[in-house]
Amino acid sequence: MKNELKNTMNRFVDFINTADEKLAAELVSQEAIFLAPTNPEPLKGPDGYMAILQMMRSGFPDIQWHADDILVDGDKVAVRYTMNGTHKGDFFGISATQKAIEIKAMNFYRFNDGKIIEEFGMPDLLGLLLQLGGKIGA
Repeated sequence: MKNELKNTMNRFVDFINTADEKLAAELVSQEAIFLAPTNPEPLKGPDGYMAILQMMRSGFPDIQWHADDILVDGDKVAVRYTMNGTHKGDFFGISATQKAIEIKAMNFYRFNDGKIIEEFGMPDLLGLLLQLGGKIGA
């Protein structure tokens, strides 16, 4: 099961890098819940995940994810990602800067019947905002 979940996560990385709706349907349960710091309410199912991808791609149309580490424990998977892209559109109210970004994220997934049913995403939003020119303090 461990290798099977790692293979599924590699296919999931293909999905998030391509936003392929067919892969979304294969990998993400209709009942899946996605908890992201960018949304106060959980997003649900393949459509919810497509909304997350659209939000990221609206600011970074060339964004790509790379799974640096994939750890499996039973029905849970932890993935450490590196994301790269270019800020070519509005993102959290910041107009396009054309800056290249590289941020890290740590995401935790739960599976049922070979599909993702839950994700807790923790991207380094502070690091991202600083790369876009944000400042800490006054």
